[in-house]
Amino acid sequence: MKTKEELAQSFACVKCRASESTVGEIRAAGGFASKIFNIQNRKFHTITCKQCGYTEMYKTESKGIGNVLDFFFG
Repeated sequence: MKTKEELAQSFACVKCRASESTVGEIRAAGGFASKIFNIQNRKFHTITCKQCGYTEMYKTESKGIGNVLDFFFG
């Protein structure tokens, strides 16, 4: 699994071939029960080209405490 820094260093945009990027993170609900209780148990790193805006997503592991906090604080 690549870290955010490794993703940024190895990035080459498939659309415009630029190498500058920004790296972010998003969380999403996985199944029916997690949608009902608003638990985002899926985590992804995003890498976006600074020139054209093309974005790629990479699935990462979601840690247990993050899921617990999402349950209580939404």
